[in-house]
Amino acid sequence: MRTVAVIGAGASGITAIKCALDEGLEPTCFERTDDIGGLWNYTEAVRSGQACVMKSTVINTSKEMMSYSDFPIPKEYPMFLHNTHVKSYFDEYVEHFNIKKYIRFQTEVLMVKPTSDFYKTGQWSIKVKDMASGKEEETVFDAVLVCTGHHAHENMPNFPGLKEFQGTAIHSHTYKSSQGYEGKSVVVVGIGNSGGDAAVELSRVASQLYLSTRRGSWVFSRMGGSGMPVDMIVVQRWLDVVINLLPVSVVTWMMKTWLNKRIDHKSYGLEPDHSPLAQHPTANDELPNRLSCGSIIIKPNIKRFTRTGVIFEDDSHVDNLDHVILATGYVFGFPFIHKSVLDVKDNQIQMYKYMFPPDQVRHTLAVIGCFQPIGALMPISEMQCRLATRVFKGDVTLPPKEEMWDEIKMKRDMMASRYVKSARHTIQVDFINYMDQLATLNGNRPNFLKLMLTDPVLAFKCFFGPCSPYQYRLQGSRTWPGARKAILSQWDNAVSALRTRAMGGKQNETGVMMYLVLIAVLIIAYLYRFFLM
Repeated sequence: MRTVAVIGAGASGITAIKCALDEGLEPTCFERTDDIGGLWNYTEAVRSGQACVMKSTVINTSKEMMSYSDFPIPKEYPMFLHNTHVKSYFDEYVEHFNIKKYIRFQTEVLMVKPTSDFYKTGQWSIKVKDMASGKEEETVFDAVLVCTGHHAHENMPNFPGLKEFQGTAIHSHTYKSSQGYEGKSVVVVGIGNSGGDAAVELSRVASQLYLSTRRGSWVFSRMGGSGMPVDMIVVQRWLDVVINLLPVSVVTWMMKTWLNKRIDHKSYGLEPDHSPLAQHPTANDELPNRLSCGSIIIKPNIKRFTRTGVIFEDDSHVDNLDHVILATGYVFGFPFIHKSVLDVKDNQIQMYKYMFPPDQVRHTLAVIGCFQPIGALMPISEMQCRLATRVFKGDVTLPPKEEMWDEIKMKRDMMASRYVKSARHTIQVDFINYMDQLATLNGNRPNFLKLMLTDPVLAFKCFFGPCSPYQYRLQGSRTWPGARKAILSQWDNAVSALRTRAMGGKQNETGVMMYLVLIAVLIIAYLYRFFLM
């Protein structure tokens, strides 16, 4: 039996173990902490090299879209999970698939390098340290799944005067809760998801909260029409087709119009120069409310710090400043992997499908979860693991090195043309597109022609409904008998936890007319693209 080392027992690591077992491989997982969950395992302590959510963090993706594809999140869980619910879901997944016995806790991986006969065997030498005893050992494995993610090492900006600032300045990596910030003056730097969440939370207790941003941001809500999850509404195959058929200018106009219906971004001081398509989404339901009541004041980028405050690029200033929180992202890398295998510079990573180092003569190492999805991370990591374990097993063959490099360069150029230049815009992926790419390689992408002939109701729901992870368990390798039921019941499951009192009358249902309208829109878009341009 081929052995597989899994590094990290977070959201990617636990599904890596399960996928390895599915393919008859023998996994051993090395986890440096004493529990599973990674980023979602909240602790009061600050751990070096281990990111952690804030105490109040609620995930931005809905439960139906973030479930592993053969283990739906229980319907009694909320529509959007607090980090304690995310951790509980991981615990249930680990228990259900009997995964925990394959994990070695409090074990740090020090080194991963090819063996001396790698060209022949494809094996890897892995050195680990028991963090309790300090004992080190080195073991040979047939394959490696690196599941450490990309939220480990904080990116610390070097603002002029920061070292002389007499208040406290920390990275959002260190920030846990609003305790200790009561009645204080606070500046949060960065308007990504971490910065937005910290600013909203602190604005309730601080004497004044200032949110500094270089470019501004388009702010999305977790909820769409009728209070339904926006990702279930937007991440649908028919809409993906329409968006790809329409000119970029039209899609940009539509998105700006939609976002400005909720809040006028210019009036709120948020509007950036770039389009909504050129950034990773900032999802925050409460930020507009805190801005409207003055609890948060938007400011431009920081020009320099003084001993007691900060001066912004518009020469406005804040004096008697108590705290600064730098929500400035992370620098990702894999220092334990030999540089001849993988070397990350300036957050640029050269890997096929963001997984496989292309120059390896044997593809027995894959990096899992090193991407920034527009959508949920968990099912994409699972799909990567499903593909990687079948590559290790020999059931899937990757293309030649030259084809891999061509795709890597093409994606790098696409990133540069689509997104504003930023360290976090080097590993972006769109949910449907990337899932379909991986599923095509793995042989489990939904075949809609076959599905329409055998189960037209299901085909209809898959194309005109949320592209939930269960779609990728309908066909190909490792199908799941419960996938059809999960797809047909996903809208009901999404709102199930809200129904805490009996309501009279009929439940709102999506009528046939809505789908006819959607089909008409699709046809019009197709005609516009190919006949009117």
